[in-house]
Amino acid sequence: MSGAYGGVAVAAVALATVLVGALGLRVSRTTDDFYVASRTVRPGLNAAAISGEYLSAASFLGIAGLVLAHGADMLWYPVGYTAGYLVLLVLVAAPLRRSGAYTLPDFAQDRLESVTVRRIAAVLVVGIGWLYLLPQLQGAGLTLRTATGAPRWAGGAVVSVVVAADVAAGGMRSITLVQAFQYWLKLTALLVPVVFLLLVWHGDGSPGGPAAVHATVTGGGTGPHPLYATYGLILATFLGAMGLPHVVVRFYTSPHGRAARRTTLVVLVLVGAFYLLPPLYGALARVYAPDLAATGDPDAAVLVLPERMIGGTGGGLLGALLVGGAFAAFLSTSCGLTVSTAGVLAQDVLPSVGVRSFRWATLLAVAAPAALTLSAAGLPVADTVGLAFAVAASSFCPLLLLGIWWRGLTPPGAAAGMLAGGGLALGAVAATIAGWPRHGWPQALMAWPAVWSVPVGFVTMIAVSLATRGAIPPGTTAAMHRLHRPEPVPPTPRDPAGVPRAARVPRPWRGAGR
Repeated sequence: MSGAYGGVAVAAVALATVLVGALGLRVSRTTDDFYVASRTVRPGLNAAAISGEYLSAASFLGIAGLVLAHGADMLWYPVGYTAGYLVLLVLVAAPLRRSGAYTLPDFAQDRLESVTVRRIAAVLVVGIGWLYLLPQLQGAGLTLRTATGAPRWAGGAVVSVVVAADVAAGGMRSITLVQAFQYWLKLTALLVPVVFLLLVWHGDGSPGGPAAVHATVTGGGTGPHPLYATYGLILATFLGAMGLPHVVVRFYTSPHGRAARRTTLVVLVLVGAFYLLPPLYGALARVYAPDLAATGDPDAAVLVLPERMIGGTGGGLLGALLVGGAFAAFLSTSCGLTVSTAGVLAQDVLPSVGVRSFRWATLLAVAAPAALTLSAAGLPVADTVGLAFAVAASSFCPLLLLGIWWRGLTPPGAAAGMLAGGGLALGAVAATIAGWPRHGWPQALMAWPAVWSVPVGFVTMIAVSLATRGAIPPGTTAAMHRLHRPEPVPPTPRDPAGVPRAARVPRPWRGAGR
């Protein structure tokens, strides 16, 4: 694609991100503004913002790349990413908002009255945040290199600078506006080009068809044990969404529990609509760009299809739109991750708490994964995100489900469960990123740890809690009441004359009785 078009697209998205973020900066003054937007974000805006930060590099580029490389088996990724919000909706969203916490470590301490549990949760939040930031910076480097020929590190540098500036300046209130704007930009960036690409495919006689999606391109499957890998993927994505710090923190911005549930319903619609599109790019790439899988660059499939299928100025413009959408994906997700990670660093690591501390924490939250990006350069972005989901599912999923729904959870049980499940999953992730082991069952167990690390987390948390029943915090009953108490019915709206609208007698339809 034309380097000029791609460069302009990247610059335009970065500038738009800064300008939209500046709108939130004008009203960001207090600690509440920076951490949770003063808990005033309405469901429609919050759902768009959640969708904007959730649909990351793995969604925009990685799913199409996996479908190109491995075929229809990889459709479990979008299914799992979306279905995770059903669990959030039914079991977590409203009670979590009622907890009144700022961060996951806040929830852990409020529920279990334990500083130790809080510190363990803080370490895991930072670990998951940094792990999830890696593929965003990877994807940014790949996109800018594909669009302009720039060095691979340049894209990550651009994202790091823009994100640090936006988050440090306006906190959660700014990022809410940025992420809502970027969801619609990403959806448009995928939807418009795919219409033209499908028209070209149809004009070519619809080559490939459904058989192309199932044909072998790189050997098929996800390794030597594809069935095990599929179960690991399903478990990680279904349960991991509720433990992702940058997703969970957005529910703290809702005015109340009912708003949190409505937000989750809208998120299901928005995320589901988006995930209809990346698999189409993967299927088209199997027909028009199968060489990308052979060269080890399948994540570039979305970016190169307009040039391969259309070419000329039209292909360059559509490619530039996709580059802009990809950068919006990196920026929006990176912003959410940075907010959640910086919030924990500011409260639990740095010596002071406040706006100034939050801004310093933002720089630390971005700098560490930027320095680690090259270590995971050879790992597909969707696989890296899948590892982050596995850690979240193994640590915070047991903590949230048991902490919200079981009064028997004790601080020793919670600490042991998070260390066992989350710690083992983090160890598996480190081994996978380091490239060890490389073959057989050991490789599969490390690459897809959720199958065993999630049960370890739950079983350890329950068993240790049962063995330490005397350690149940004295405030457990009050905490459970706060999480599950019925919310007051909002007052009946009144018209300007002061008459309750529900009490007004509606006028009969003019045609009644005729």
